Amino acid sequence: MKSTDTARKRSPRILVLLLGLLFAALTLPTFAALPAYADEVDTDKYDFILAGNVQHDGKPLEGVIITVKGPDTDVEVKTDAEGKWKVGVPEKAEYTVTLNEDTLPTGIVVAQGGNTVKAEFGLTKTKSVNFFLGEGTRVTVGFFDQFLDRVVNGLNFGLLLALAAIGLSLIFGTTGLSNFAHSEMVTFGALMTLTFGVVVGLPIWLGIIIALVLSAGLGWAMDAVIWKPLRKRGVGLVQLMIVSIGLSLAIRYVFQFFYGGSTMQLPGSSTMELHFGPISLSWIDMASMGVSIVVLLAVAFFLLKTRIGKATRAVSDNSSLAAASGIDVDRVIRIVWVLGGALAGLSGILWAYFRPGVSWDMGFQILLLIFAAVTLGGLGTAFGALVGSLIVGLFVELSTLWIPSDMKYVGALVVLILVLLLRPQGILGRKERIG
Repeated sequence: MKSTDTARKRSPRILVLLLGLLFAALTLPTFAALPAYADEVDTDKYDFILAGNVQHDGKPLEGVIITVKGPDTDVEVKTDAEGKWKVGVPEKAEYTVTLNEDTLPTGIVVAQGGNTVKAEFGLTKTKSVNFFLGEGTRVTVGFFDQFLDRVVNGLNFGLLLALAAIGLSLIFGTTGLSNFAHSEMVTFGALMTLTFGVVVGLPIWLGIIIALVLSAGLGWAMDAVIWKPLRKRGVGLVQLMIVSIGLSLAIRYVFQFFYGGSTMQLPGSSTMELHFGPISLSWIDMASMGVSIVVLLAVAFFLLKTRIGKATRAVSDNSSLAAASGIDVDRVIRIVWVLGGALAGLSGILWAYFRPGVSWDMGFQILLLIFAAVTLGGLGTAFGALVGSLIVGLFVELSTLWIPSDMKYVGALVVLILVLLLRPQGILGRKERIG
């Protein structure tokens, strides 16, 4: 028992080290090959091309920034000396192309059609996107208005991250396991919604309910088939973590085998935005935030007011003492896995609408942010995971006011490192007790 307690005390440090190594392995090749602000982005990576030529009175405009957003795409490109730009995109879908008017020469504005264009491919693999420029007075969005809009988007993103992070944190607190396959539990919820709501053709609300039930069942099955037998055999936490990494890879490529590598949309993904002053929200955004808040309040009630919730907190604090007090630790862990699976599935559904789109690796794309939120808030604490998620979500969205959007996820992990240097146990975590 003593060796197990020692291993659990060391596991936060091991987790932080492994996260750092994994982050470096994933990001260094990306940044080495990233042509930031070049006149062509990802044209050698994808077959479908969005292109344009920015001119005024027949003269090309160099250095104008174009932003392209869509399924698995959020990039910026600068026009070259001839005013041309190209962006490669992964599939035929609708993309939002925005010209940054602040980068136009003084006195030049987008005269017709606005600076944002919805671009959709026809029969060819190339789509031309052009803007009509003219002379005039530029109407700019003030910094405060942009700040408010990004705060709301950051809260929305942080709330959906919290759903996944709380489940991951509860699993770590009760078992000591850093489950890297949690990202596939996030993806599973979105894929099951796609399967029943689009492929089978059921009403989307019924598809979501079925997806949540199956997500909870996936959590139960993972613990019953894999993690409980390994715990009974006394397998160490580091070995369990390595198993979770292998499980993550296996499930992810099973998803790719059955669903392919393209991004598919859920019903209702493209909805009209509502404007509340400087803040733009769709009905989906408002529903997402409302559902997240209600579910998080329900989880808080479960942990604070119910017997199972109190038992969960007791097991998370000291499983040996909880077992000696008569608590069925295995039953509590099983309930936590079911709850974690359901929360991860719901997070995946909301993430599919936020991105927007469903893809085979969508959970893996935010795995590091989920771990960052858990570690930032304090390992093993559900409320810490909530606080950490909100901080990460806000920072990711607000950072785009100062840094390129391609770098926004990196900034969140930099904040994680800085906080851990000042407070290693996280914001709501407790210092380790020795002796």
